[in-house]
Amino acid sequence: MMRSFFSAISGLRDHQIMMDVVGNNIANVNTTGFKASRVTFQDIISQTLSPAGGPSGTLGGKDPRQVGLGVAPATIDALTTQGNIQATGKPTDFALQGDGYMVLSDDAAAPTISFTRDGNFDLGIGQNATDPRPLLHGATGLHVKGWVPAQAAGTGDSATAPTADITVPVTQGGVAVTGFNVDTTGTISLTLADGTTAANFAQIAIALFPNAGGLNRQGNNLFATTANSGAASYNGGNINGRGQLNAGFLEMSNVDLATQFTNMIIAQRGFQANSRVITTTDQILQDLVDMKR
Repeated sequence: MMRSFFSAISGLRDHQIMMDVVGNNIANVNTTGFKASRVTFQDIISQTLSPAGGPSGTLGGKDPRQVGLGVAPATIDALTTQGNIQATGKPTDFALQGDGYMVLSDDAAAPTISFTRDGNFDLGIGQNATDPRPLLHGATGLHVKGWVPAQAAGTGDSATAPTADITVPVTQGGVAVTGFNVDTTGTISLTLADGTTAANFAQIAIALFPNAGGLNRQGNNLFATTANSGAASYNGGNINGRGQLNAGFLEMSNVDLATQFTNMIIAQRGFQANSRVITTTDQILQDLVDMKR
């Protein structure tokens, strides 16, 4: 059987993977905090027909003669560049301008920690009217994590994930809470009914990774650590490259439609060209069969 059959089949398969990635990027063009992906290819093993030969006293050297046996995906990379920031006016929406991720978890005995760039948060309700209202990830209901009270200024990075749920109390010191404010470090201050302010009430945690591209996508705009992302370090926003936290804004997808449509054309033409190789190889084999007649 001719080698070109299998080389072209690998080309069909891998250009389909490229189309899958492009299709997912375009599908998520309006997904909050979405990070686009890209595919790179590598050649696979080549069959050596004759090895290289070094030069001699009378003749020059000879290069190896090799026939490639197809293509394989090299990487499917996450592009962690910043998406555009859109104003929403909703005080519980948060957008990060930087490299950090907001920290979420459930409240199980052994909590599962997730990370997100999707700052579409909401205030939940407590079991009783006087219970503090938890800040929750809108899509999953996971709790937003941080510190209560806020960390002192100059506190260094920590390798230990914060365990406190970010909440907004109904009353503070016996006075009704009428509102709250979040600064660029994620520090929350409460506005009270008597006109005073409870400063540094809590602080939203921001995680930073040595290699954010190594995070594993979990769906629901969530990420999890992997062996190649490195361990998270935790601190407030606007510190050590984590990024400025902006209340009343959301980060949009970083998908560039012009690039994706160009990649779609490239994938389509690559698929068509490999299909043509299969058709041509089939015709050659048919000619060989016809020679017997």
